[in-house]
Amino acid sequence: MESFELPKIRENEILAEVISNSICMSSHKAVIQGADHKRVPDNVAENPVIIGHELCGNILEVGNAYKDRFKAGSKFTIQPALNIPGREAEAPGYSFFYLGGNATKVIIPGEVMEQNCLLPCEADAYFKGSLAEPIACIFGAIKEQFHYETNQYGHKTGIKEQGNVAVLGGGGPMGLAMIDILLNMDQKPARILLTDIDQAKLDRAEKLFCDEKNVELLFVNSGGRTAAEILAQTGGVRFDDVFIFVPVKELVTQAQQLMAPGGCLNFFAGPSQKNFSAEINFYDVHYNRHHIIGSAGSNSEDLLDALRMIKKNRINPAIMITHIGGLDSAVQTILNLPKIPGGKKLIYPQISLPLTALDEFEEKAKADTLFGELAQITKKNNGLWSKEAEEYLLKNAERIE
Repeated sequence: MESFELPKIRENEILAEVISNSICMSSHKAVIQGADHKRVPDNVAENPVIIGHELCGNILEVGNAYKDRFKAGSKFTIQPALNIPGREAEAPGYSFFYLGGNATKVIIPGEVMEQNCLLPCEADAYFKGSLAEPIACIFGAIKEQFHYETNQYGHKTGIKEQGNVAVLGGGGPMGLAMIDILLNMDQKPARILLTDIDQAKLDRAEKLFCDEKNVELLFVNSGGRTAAEILAQTGGVRFDDVFIFVPVKELVTQAQQLMAPGGCLNFFAGPSQKNFSAEINFYDVHYNRHHIIGSAGSNSEDLLDALRMIKKNRINPAIMITHIGGLDSAVQTILNLPKIPGGKKLIYPQISLPLTALDEFEEKAKADTLFGELAQITKKNNGLWSKEAEEYLLKNAERIE
């Protein structure tokens, strides 16, 4: 970790403290690619940035230019896709020297407020505000889907109502969040297929959604299976909306083979290789009206939609989290993210704590009483992270000064 003094804020800036920041695979890609990443400045080696864009915290001080809009003590989150004209690639957590989630305090520059990307967070826990950002990306992906009737040209956006949705390679946190949203949005599908090659992830997903009664859920281990074998598991049902959550070329090809006529395939997974490609059957594009899109990021409307559903408890961001840690665990977590099993890794920048899986709390309690209480709290919450667990952690863990 590095310590340095922040300068005094200017009239168009805001000083804030970061309470939580969830780690995104995009942060790992940014660190690995460095200046080659589209959002990372070319001079990052000389002028380093602060990584982390899924942050939630409290406003501490507001510059004069924004005192009519923001108040000290307010909880906030940020839409990182600023889309500044002429600087579209710049984003918090990638491009700014004083703004990123893996820091105790940050300075929010005027560009964030000018683009209406500093948003109030009314969630009852900070981790929910952090996870609103990745959840917003899923809202964006769903909105980008489109369908149309044969011999008609009007596009109807969103998933096909009472249709069939496939979430491929979706056993991780984003796939679970996708299912949670699909089950609780107004425009529901009739059936959802979740595939993964990790049986433990599928078992966890099935346990999380075991009480669902209104939408048929199918959980299929796709390891070594062809599209025909997967369709045999679904009773021959094909899918109107297909989302790909891992950038594997064979999965892209398989995804199209699972599509129904008029289906929409969304390549949601972000590849790190710029030359990533896969085989697509253009016969089906032509004759079966398959359409293929990609979805990346979100906008402020998506983030507000996520925050509203979280506030109303219509979706549960806690299902995404499998690990927690303090600021001193952030570097190694980001560097090794693809190698660490489980779901979302949640960092609390105000405390010192090794990255720890929730299911390790009981074992860790033998050496540290902090984990004993956390184990009891998570156990009564069906093994999930919670507001109560967060409050206990922030009150009792070692602080970073």
